[in-house]
Amino acid sequence: MHRIISPKIAQNIMKALFWASGIITIIILIVIIGYILMKGLPVMSLSFLFSDPIDSGRAGGIFPMIISSLYVTLIAIIVATPLGVGAAVYLSEYAGESPIVKLIRFGAETLASIPSIVFGLFGLAFFVIYLGLGWCVLSGGLILALMALPTILQVSEVSLEAVPKSYREGSLAIGATKWQTIYRVVIPAGVPGIATGVILGLARAISEAAAILFAVGAALSVPISIFDPARPLPLHLYILATEGISLNNAYGTAAVLVILVLVITVVTNTLVERYSKKMMGR
Repeated sequence: MHRIISPKIAQNIMKALFWASGIITIIILIVIIGYILMKGLPVMSLSFLFSDPIDSGRAGGIFPMIISSLYVTLIAIIVATPLGVGAAVYLSEYAGESPIVKLIRFGAETLASIPSIVFGLFGLAFFVIYLGLGWCVLSGGLILALMALPTILQVSEVSLEAVPKSYREGSLAIGATKWQTIYRVVIPAGVPGIATGVILGLARAISEAAAILFAVGAALSVPISIFDPARPLPLHLYILATEGISLNNAYGTAAVLVILVLVITVVTNTLVERYSKKMMGR
């Protein structure tokens, strides 16, 4: 007969496995970020951050690339956030369970799994050629908005559905309409989760190269308007590394990109935490 493991031993084994999984994940993150920073920080300087590239990026800095990344990411978030949150509100508060709702959820899941290069080809065909926008910041930002949209929608929907029903019932009981309940009670209570979805969408948008490869252009100058071509940091990093222009500058660009994502994530999480404490009256 097989010896049965006691529940306590099984619990300790699973607890150890979960701890090990978490620690391994953290170690992998530290190794990747540490390696990039170790290679890239020596390259970083005020001149590197605030000067224009020279000789296609072989020398000089990455200031136009930083501005380009901020431009396309800002456009992506401005477009994707209201669409994603609005769709999430509809799905969680109005739609119920119907074939249309299932179709929307299936579409969001499918959109999230499409390879980024496919988004790039679609952007080239639709935004650049069909709509006539050309290779510009706006085309790149719209493609990134499509990529960030399913993440924002799915996370926002889960966050809104997690708001206790007692909040809704209490608001309706004192005479508030359904819409007043949604924008005064449900959405404020779900803001931390919604912000998490926006952060995830933002992180994907700001670090994407393949999707904007065919849409944003590859200009080395600072874009003035949204109709100017640009070269965001991920695309610049890809060109420097794959074309063998400058591996040192590629590491420096990667370090700036990693630091930028970390700063945005930490600042946003801090603001969300303060908002959550304020909502809880702490």
